[in-house]
Amino acid sequence: MNLFFLALGFGVVTASVLALASVGLSLQFGVTNFVNFAYGAYLAFGMFFTYTLDVTAHVPFWLAAVVATLLTGLVSVVVDRLVIEPFVRRRTSPFFLLIVTFGLQLVLLNVIQAVWGVGFESFTTGTGTPLHLGPFSITGDQLGIVVLAVVAMVLVHLLLTRTTLGKSMRAMSDDSSLAKVSGIDTGRVTMWTWFVSGCLAGLGGITLALNTVSFQAYTGNTFLFVIFAAVILGGIGQIYGAMLGALCIGLAVELSGLWIPGAYKLDVAFGVLVLALLLRPQGLIATVGKA
Repeated sequence: MNLFFLALGFGVVTASVLALASVGLSLQFGVTNFVNFAYGAYLAFGMFFTYTLDVTAHVPFWLAAVVATLLTGLVSVVVDRLVIEPFVRRRTSPFFLLIVTFGLQLVLLNVIQAVWGVGFESFTTGTGTPLHLGPFSITGDQLGIVVLAVVAMVLVHLLLTRTTLGKSMRAMSDDSSLAKVSGIDTGRVTMWTWFVSGCLAGLGGITLALNTVSFQAYTGNTFLFVIFAAVILGGIGQIYGAMLGALCIGLAVELSGLWIPGAYKLDVAFGVLVLALLLRPQGLIATVGKA
């Protein structure tokens, strides 16, 4: 029973990391209507920006994480303007945009390796002493990840429901052409969507690196498949679906470690995804919560 609660606690932490990343990807897809395969590289930017500030510049870790999150958002906007937007203006099909982002992923990951190297790095926070909360045992950093994810999800909810920008994002997600003729500045909304999505990707990368202790350029890209599983399980383009999908995948991945070798845990995400596509291809949430 102790092992069950231990795995359950790890599952909540993994779900928190996954929620940050999957909500960002779902938001970007909901507004732009194409898949960004370079998303894993944005997670890596968040990791290495934080590493540079934390380890090299000796900035306090959580301040470094905030700055790195914003920098990753800016990288996302710049990449969109320089690389992706020209293809969008030419009305390139979503399939070819997918190929563009796949190639962009390779370029960005090679840039990261050229700047920061190919070895494994880690933050200065360390693993920390486990905290015992009832039957659960997690570190202070892991507890911080869960709290951070909850706060971020609340902020995303408030953004989408209480702000003009969020309502414009939802309108574009429903029908971008109608949103444009209704007077919404779709270019500005798209730019902010990339920024918010990039920030969430950066934050997801930081928490992923914090949870795995060590990381390298391809750590985020390896986790990308699990992110896609959560997004598809929840319903493509559904923000609240991505949150629910992240919770389901995170718990399934960690609890499966009770019965299968840890090396195969991430494969469970693929199994859940296959079952979801067979039994409920529209996702857990099909009509509400869309960006």
